[in-house]
Amino acid sequence: MSDPTDQSARALAAAEALGLTFTVTRHGPVRSLEEAAEVRGIEPRQIVKTMVVRVAEGDHRFVLVPGDREIAWAKLRALLGVNRLSMPPADAAREVTGYVRGTITPLGSLTALPVIADERVTGEISIGGGAHGVALTVDGAALVVALGATVADVTDLAG
Repeated sequence: MSDPTDQSARALAAAEALGLTFTVTRHGPVRSLEEAAEVRGIEPRQIVKTMVVRVAEGDHRFVLVPGDREIAWAKLRALLGVNRLSMPPADAAREVTGYVRGTITPLGSLTALPVIADERVTGEISIGGGAHGVALTVDGAALVVALGATVADVTDLAG
């Protein structure tokens, strides 16, 4: 098993290499997205979750989802022009990204995957830093541009 510090170092180095301006937040364990937002001093909607979606065998995408939203599968399938999408098992996601679930970030992924960002990933956001309790606060628009993300309406309100 890799040292979690190495995982966050990889994500931080990738953010620097992309020329992003960011602040690192480190905190202890949290039990929910709401608790993570509270310890980071932001609103839950400002936390951006990085989801790995399997399009086909060996074909994955990162989907950036605001904290108060969830993937709208029909919208995402329509955007990608496919009839079926799935979430890979945790071990498959780790193999592709190098990160365990709950720490996945497009920054420093072992495999460069295309990124789809929900159109609401704007303003000041907090994205995972590759290890539990590590996050980067960054401008959402700058992140989307740096990642070369496709921007679209691919989420619905959670709940």
